[in-house]
Amino acid sequence: MKLTGRNAADFIRKPQATRAGILIFGADPMRVATARAQIVNALVGPQGESEMRLTRIAASDLRKDPALVNDAVKAQGFFPGPRVALVEDATDGLSKLMTTVLEDWREGDAQLVVTAGQLTAKSALRKVFEGHSNSVGIALYDDPPNAEDVQILLDAAKLAIPNRDVMDAIMAMAHSLTPGDFRQTIEKLGLYKLGDPEPLSVADVALLAPQSADVDVDDILVVVAEGNSQMIGPVLRDLYAQGVLPITLCIGAMRHFRQLHVVASDPGGPGQGIGRLRPPVFGPRRDRLVRQASQWGRDRLERAIAALTDTDLTMRSASHAPQHALMERTLIRLAMMARH
Repeated sequence: MKLTGRNAADFIRKPQATRAGILIFGADPMRVATARAQIVNALVGPQGESEMRLTRIAASDLRKDPALVNDAVKAQGFFPGPRVALVEDATDGLSKLMTTVLEDWREGDAQLVVTAGQLTAKSALRKVFEGHSNSVGIALYDDPPNAEDVQILLDAAKLAIPNRDVMDAIMAMAHSLTPGDFRQTIEKLGLYKLGDPEPLSVADVALLAPQSADVDVDDILVVVAEGNSQMIGPVLRDLYAQGVLPITLCIGAMRHFRQLHVVASDPGGPGQGIGRLRPPVFGPRRDRLVRQASQWGRDRLERAIAALTDTDLTMRSASHAPQHALMERTLIRLAMMARH
């Protein structure tokens, strides 16, 4: 079974103790490491390693001694409780070995948790775990963290969010930083507030947030299309700081909303309409476009395209209206439209 998005986040938060094998893979090593730590801790508890119920195995060691992993899965420990055999940095070269281990797995054996880097859809290792009846493959993509991803990081850092303003500030930071930088910032926030009786504030978030971040036009399009108007200002500020022009944003927004219109206009619904896009889209972006098209509907998308067309014509005309303010106002209008 393959898990992505919300299903992956739910599983990472509460992994099933009956699964024989769990594969965690993705291009971002920090995201993979965070998910691995959460899953292992949920399965064996914080004392798992000290009680020798967690066995760590480097993939490179298995090339020299393949029996290490099966021995770890079958071994009986001195302490009662669930056990985990963790194989880190696996590659497709271990797919046959993992097949054998999973086929020999029986109830009461240690659970096999495997981490890997980016794996293609044709990966042999992915096919082993996703095709096995009692195993899962968790795909972690390099998209900005969603609400579930953010909550996982907040829980790990033991940070409580007192109000919506603080959560909006954190989500804005999640969309303006790389996933790795965002995780490091949340960890710093957790250390900064350790033992502090005062609740987390927007000022705390601003104090520890990196002063500059690399974002692109796609980040602002996600914010606008999903109606997160509070995030528009911070993301726009970073884009303009990088030299992105308002007309570039307008062109990008026009292209995005036209894609959504194509998807929403299909008689079979957005689920079928997504197949009409050329070039085709895959993975989390495909799911996001379907969700956005369903949320907007064809009529509202036509109004959004009309608003962007008016803005584009104004910016290209002899008008003296400030283009940055004009573009920001249009994006806010679109974000508000998405919420009503």
